Amino acid sequence: MDCNNCELKQRQFFCENCLRTHLRDFRHQTQHFASDRDDQVSKASKALETMEPARIRRATLVEWQNRVDEVMGGLAKLRKENDKKRDRLRTLRENLAARRRTLSAAKLLPQPTTHLASRETHELNTLSVTLARARSGLVQELVEVFNVVEVGGRPPIGGKAGTKGEWTIGDLILPVPGDIRRYPPDHINAVITHTVHFLSLLTFYLGIKLPFEISWAGNKLGVGQPSIGAIKGSEAGGWAKWYTKHPLHLSSATPSASTSTSSNSQTQSLSAIPVSESYTEAADPSPQASFTTALAMLLYNVCYLAYTQSVEVPLSQAGDVLSNLWSVCCSSELGRKSHETAPALPPPTPLSFPLDFTQLLQATTANPASRTRPSRSSKARRSSRNARDKREPTIDEEDGWDLVDGDNFGDGFP
Repeated sequence: MDCNNCELKQRQFFCENCLRTHLRDFRHQTQHFASDRDDQVSKASKALETMEPARIRRATLVEWQNRVDEVMGGLAKLRKENDKKRDRLRTLRENLAARRRTLSAAKLLPQPTTHLASRETHELNTLSVTLARARSGLVQELVEVFNVVEVGGRPPIGGKAGTKGEWTIGDLILPVPGDIRRYPPDHINAVITHTVHFLSLLTFYLGIKLPFEISWAGNKLGVGQPSIGAIKGSEAGGWAKWYTKHPLHLSSATPSASTSTSSNSQTQSLSAIPVSESYTEAADPSPQASFTTALAMLLYNVCYLAYTQSVEVPLSQAGDVLSNLWSVCCSSELGRKSHETAPALPPPTPLSFPLDFTQLLQATTANPASRTRPSRSSKARRSSRNARDKREPTIDEEDGWDLVDGDNFGDGFP
């Protein structure tokens, strides 16, 4: 129908009866097509039922064929790897056979091998000599820098016996342990600091590890006050148990040798110290006892350093520290053996090192009063003294000195 406004053709409208008729016809057509579809599906199903076994067989065959192809590919890969391994094994066998032939030829010709070993030994000896020469040069410069010299001595001339002088380092006299009481504490501390610094550099140049380690309060060389204690080592020499640190310096409150009374008191403090087998300290816990133990440790270090450089230092000469260090610096074997390079030295201290630390400590802290006879009556003492005065000439004792038999400990000990 036409629109009254635009006069255009619009949708056609159907009545209810027409719509009902059209729906009924459409439903009938749908049912007819559905029955046709079902017929076609049933026919196709029947046709497939006859083809299903053949299709399954073909699918199974294809799956098996794929598996066979996969296995054949893996087998081919394994064959290639086996061929490579066979070639490598063949090469290794050929190399092994060639090495065996070379070894057999080398056994039949020992002269080239001996020549090679002798050449290596010669090169090693040459390197060792060069290294020893370099160390000797450094040591000589070190001696000149610290000015280690002997003053006041006289060599033997014209059949006359020579005399020993005093050794100095940095123009400061380092006395033997028996003469320490004659110098003020500041002098002793200064000269011991120089000696410790010299010894540290000397052992560093020579590559020697000492049994007693020196540490500083400032954790740097020469900073603060030094202390000394044993490192870990064997039981040989009896030094390893003295691992407690001892101060290697005297307190400023230690009396000096300005008067005879102060000299006598310091003599008693440095000499009348009993020795104990304790792991830490002697029986006297005073600062003087600890310093004396530290001094004995320093003497032991110097003696062991001399031993490593083929210099023999007897117990009677252990107190001559600078003299022993001078002997080390003048040794013909200086720098040939070390703990750092070949030929290597055994760790401190080997059984061949003869000096025992306990003996050195007893010699350093010897007390003459402990070797006197037991007390007797005054009459017996007077008679014994009179008899001794008749046999021996009178000896004037210097104020502040103690007399000790020299054949027991030798020069340099109280």
